[in-house]
Amino acid sequence: MRSDNVLKLLLVVLAVGLVGWFALKPPVKGIDWLPVTKYVRLGLDLKGGVHVVLQAVDTPEAKVTPEAMKRVIGILEERINRFGVTEPVIQQQGSRRVIVEIAGVKDPEEVVGTLIKTAYLEFKTEGGEVIVTGRDLKEARESLDPQSNQPEVDLTFNPVGAKKFAEATTENVGRKIAIYLDGKMIQEPTVQEPITNGRARITGYSTLEEAHRIAVLLQSGALPVKLEVLEKRTVGPTLGADSLDKSLKAGAIGLLAILLFMILYYRVPGLVANFSLVIYALLVLFIFIAFGVTMTLPGIAGYILSLAVAVDANIIIFERLKEELRSGKTLRTGIDDGFKRAFVAIFDANLTTVLAALVLYYFGTGPIKGFAVTLAIGVAVSMFTAITMTRWLLHLVAGTGLIKNPKAFGA
Repeated sequence: MRSDNVLKLLLVVLAVGLVGWFALKPPVKGIDWLPVTKYVRLGLDLKGGVHVVLQAVDTPEAKVTPEAMKRVIGILEERINRFGVTEPVIQQQGSRRVIVEIAGVKDPEEVVGTLIKTAYLEFKTEGGEVIVTGRDLKEARESLDPQSNQPEVDLTFNPVGAKKFAEATTENVGRKIAIYLDGKMIQEPTVQEPITNGRARITGYSTLEEAHRIAVLLQSGALPVKLEVLEKRTVGPTLGADSLDKSLKAGAIGLLAILLFMILYYRVPGLVANFSLVIYALLVLFIFIAFGVTMTLPGIAGYILSLAVAVDANIIIFERLKEELRSGKTLRTGIDDGFKRAFVAIFDANLTTVLAALVLYYFGTGPIKGFAVTLAIGVAVSMFTAITMTRWLLHLVAGTGLIKNPKAFGA
């Protein structure tokens, strides 16, 4: 039985060591998936990107109002998010200006052009009568035609739009219905039969990316006012690179100090806690990659703070364990009772931290949201590693029978 526990412990240490080595070591030539850290998304302050200042202007068709600017902000956010860009900075400056910062953009010209495009969709008869507009859309999505394999944009109208479109196509069988985007005709198909399912499609795109860009514009809705680009520049990660280097050095020194303290003060449990922290760090890293979390300097701060929360949870557990051992309980019983007594305090502390992170995420913007996300994920994972992983490892160590003296557990 003891030999089985020793073997299990050795296998766990070996597995975590191998995962940590392959995940964090420098990339190996010919092996694309190493290391996993290259899959972590970096924010504007670490990776660089584009900084744009937009100005809303009055036109004969629409005037700039506070309500229109609120809609502009919402539409810009939706367009950027649908392009797969995470944690953009979008903030209004004054009554007419909007500042947009986007990290890691491959084609800044294309993205900026998409942001300022009005994207007003109209379907018109041969007589110029407007049948439906973008306001009647329920969904717009890019796809490939199953027969020709050509890119297209599939449109689905809401109930009101579907009814109007069905009536218009019924009355115009054999005639053309033109599709206009921002006043420019992009297609003029002939109606072969009434279309009553509330669906239509726009063809003629050369790539699926082009169709996706149009679908994003249509799905987000037309801008209520015209936007002009006042300033556009590429932002380098100079501040982030300098700050990141200092942050990593400070984090490494702080982490080393914590690991030494845990071993010197708590001894065997401290060594187990340090091993759990390694597992915790790897788990959080993989979660960041899986959910596409964008790392910024505030995000790194949230990650480090969650590490401190994980250490704090282990300290509470080990203090309870020492009390149980001093009262004369056996090692196994002391471990179980120590965890039971520490659970409530750990749960309350972590719950309040997560609630604070949720408040920051709901009311914050850009980097503040990044801090909240990394903090919340880190605290949630720390609950698992402290309550489950550390407990299991302590029982595994106790089951080996190699360490029986309570002094080795800090008592």
